Amino acid sequence: MKYCDRSTPRAWVDNAVRLIEADTQRSADTHLIRYPLPAAWHVQLYLKDESTHITGSLKHRLARSLFLYAICNGWVTEGTTVVEASSGSTAVSEAYFAKLLGLDFVAVMPASTSPQKIELIEAQGGRCHFVQRPPEMYTEAARLAAECGGHFMDQFTHAERATDWRGNNNIAESIFQQMELEAHPVPDWVVVGAGTGGTSATIGRYIRYHRYPSKLAVVDPENSAFYGGYETADAGYQTGMPSRIEGIGRPRVEPSFIGQVVDRMIEVPDAASIATARHASRVIGRRVGGSTGTNLWGAFALIAEMIFTGRAGSVVTLLCDGGDRYAGTYFDDSWVEAQGMNLTEPAAILEKFAATGIWSG
Repeated sequence: MKYCDRSTPRAWVDNAVRLIEADTQRSADTHLIRYPLPAAWHVQLYLKDESTHITGSLKHRLARSLFLYAICNGWVTEGTTVVEASSGSTAVSEAYFAKLLGLDFVAVMPASTSPQKIELIEAQGGRCHFVQRPPEMYTEAARLAAECGGHFMDQFTHAERATDWRGNNNIAESIFQQMELEAHPVPDWVVVGAGTGGTSATIGRYIRYHRYPSKLAVVDPENSAFYGGYETADAGYQTGMPSRIEGIGRPRVEPSFIGQVVDRMIEVPDAASIATARHASRVIGRRVGGSTGTNLWGAFALIAEMIFTGRAGSVVTLLCDGGDRYAGTYFDDSWVEAQGMNLTEPAAILEKFAATGIWSG
């Protein structure tokens, strides 16, 4: 009789899952904030405030799911070095969970990454490894992981499958539960951006699984491939250009983006994203990031459409992270000017919408 036994000790795995679940138990759910709109419009807008996670962004949920997925698949165990291709919030959140589990974490990122983001990753115990060209991040992360016998987390492939889209306290379930006592508890639209595509896949699948009539809109910044891939139905669509709106937009359609669960895509100019982030920051009294501006630009357009057709209802979108991380970019006039952007026109569109409910974007 022959047999092959590759089993590994389960004590570390059991404790790692316990540590992550205990961390989740210590964290209250994120708030659902009502954005002020005129009562006469009969439309309510809500922001799911993901900035209140301990690592400050929506990516905290993704990092938690990716670690649980990798651990339960046997890819990450005691002593595993975790490697990720990310220069943004995902790396910050993954570094946090690696530190929680006593694991080394390496973020592979472009050499042009801002010092502020590097500091956030290093503050969570992560190390940064630089490449000269952004498209090199994927192959370099895989190479590093293989070289040290570690694990390449690969958020862009695994994001849509690591989260239980049927429920289990995912972001979609949280939104719909928090909406239950509102005037219009089932939103007409849920509006999100796409970075990996994991959040849009989770929400789109959840809506269908629970037979809600809600529709899913995905907003996409300049240079990103998701809009072009959706428009042409080409999963291999590429722009080869990085997004200036951190957290969303990709130079290629990522494997986790499931266009079939998206009802509408909206292309948003970067100047509009930044102008809206500034506008919303003034309205709610605290700074929000650029991707929240992208979300709100799309949400405002849909609300204006509802007002024009006389439809009462609700719209939900995400406050992805706080704007203080972007004091030197999106909220810095000199940076905006250096990028060749003029915020005058989108700011005028926003002011007109706020005063009249009419959208001319």
